Amino acid sequence: MHQQSTICVIGNGAVGKVAALGLAQAGLDVTLVRAVSTHSAQQSSAGWDLRVYALNHVAHDLLASVKVWDALDASRIAPVDAMVINGDSASNTGHLAFDAYAARVDSLAWIVEDANLNQALDTALKFAPNIKLIDAMAHSLSVDATHATVRMDNGDTLAANLVIGADGSQSWVRGQCDIDIEYRSYAQRAVVTNFHCARPHNGVAYQWFSATEGVIALLPLPGQRVSLVWSAPEALAETLLREPLSALAHRLAGYCAESLGELTPLEPEAVKGLPLVFLRPKAITAARVALVGDAAHVVHPMAGQGMNLGFGDVAALIATIVGREKQSDCGEARVLARYARARKEDILLMQSATDGLNRLFSADFEPLRLARNLGMNLVDKLPFLKRRLITHALGK
Repeated sequence: MHQQSTICVIGNGAVGKVAALGLAQAGLDVTLVRAVSTHSAQQSSAGWDLRVYALNHVAHDLLASVKVWDALDASRIAPVDAMVINGDSASNTGHLAFDAYAARVDSLAWIVEDANLNQALDTALKFAPNIKLIDAMAHSLSVDATHATVRMDNGDTLAANLVIGADGSQSWVRGQCDIDIEYRSYAQRAVVTNFHCARPHNGVAYQWFSATEGVIALLPLPGQRVSLVWSAPEALAETLLREPLSALAHRLAGYCAESLGELTPLEPEAVKGLPLVFLRPKAITAARVALVGDAAHVVHPMAGQGMNLGFGDVAALIATIVGREKQSDCGEARVLARYARARKEDILLMQSATDGLNRLFSADFEPLRLARNLGMNLVDKLPFLKRRLITHALGK
């Protein structure tokens, strides 16, 4: 069977689904190619997903524009009202704090579970006009002057003016386009799990930097619950994943006992380790192809901005396509060049910042340790600089 569509989105994650919804609502004919999902959210009827996102205002506005934000289960969303970042010097501990009031916003971010987000998106896709869903594996991609043609593993073909690769860090679409990548492992894993905290978190997200133990983040969940994202060196991560969660809670007490009290693992107990890498493609577009999300960039999770960058890609791509000249089709080179230019600065800044901070705080050298903690204290006392930092994090 041969099919045609204006746009073909390849990927079964939240970024690809939002792209399909947004472009379809803009009046374009969209086909979403999603292999039958092997993703299984770490959530039971009584449990909490291990994978959560700190969605900023760009993400919030994009989800609201496609009418998905209000479809999320609000009882499972926690607003972040403040953020407290701590350094690693016992003698002169660095400290940096942000709050929604000073930033003149209702919330700095919202903690949303992966399952909550994808369930709302899947429901929206079922009822969305202008969208066709294909559950098949893409097998090959070819491009000519007017179309990109995707051949499925079942022999079917789909011709489109534009193919959007939203298929993750190991992107098949990117590989089909022979786009080279800069790649390296951080030799770290993000250890993720959830706890009950004895004291209310009051909507505060906490983060600690340690040269020897990595970056520890405790993010607020609804009620007296927190989500742990510990970016730990490989050897430590192996230990954290092997030992009981009660032992992990005991390790965390040295960081958070004063602010959150005793931590107790949430039932059903679960923990997961995710390898951390740096990935930067040499380009985020090719002939009749645009990359979004992790297919276009992978950043260190210390700032919690990976999903936000992906939603920023989608927002920019939709704006570029909707705003193109009437005589242009959405896959023309000049249209895609505008998208690439629109995303270049944000992606470069976030990758450089997170990669640089990881290098800075991974160095176990006392003069450098003192300097970075003094630097955090200095920034905390400079309201103008703090406002600039938080404005960028909010996506405004």
